[in-house]
Amino acid sequence: AAPAGAVAFGVKHTEGVSVDVLFRGRAEPEAVSGASTRWPLDEGTVLRFSMSRASSEVNDNKVTVSFYADGGKPINQAGVFLTGVGISLDVDADRDGVVEKNSPNKASWAWGPEGHGAILLVSCDKEFP
Repeated sequence: AAPAGAVAFGVKHTEGVSVDVLFRGRAEPEAVSGASTRWPLDEGTVLRFSMSRASSEVNDNKVTVSFYADGGKPINQAGVFLTGVGISLDVDADRDGVVEKNSPNKASWAWGPEGHGAILLVSCDKEFP
């Protein structure tokens, strides 16, 4: 997706986004900080970004990739706006008939009439082959 003539790229991102650059043949990604580092645009290089918390509004985070030609001349930029969505499975963890968002028993399970924890039934059959 890089423009013609691009040999390197740089990445900027907002505070709510984590960005890693993965190079072919390396096991560990290189974290992208706020500094203006440039990386070679090699085949197999992957830019991975994620958010660890929910957004306060739509499109409140952004990743911008700048492309550079030989000699460091800027060619073009590409950007993406991100919205982090918080998802939580709320359950009746203490089995008292009330679904609570922050039940202390949500992370564990105990068997029996005085037990706690969610009971989850999963359908693993092939209804649509």
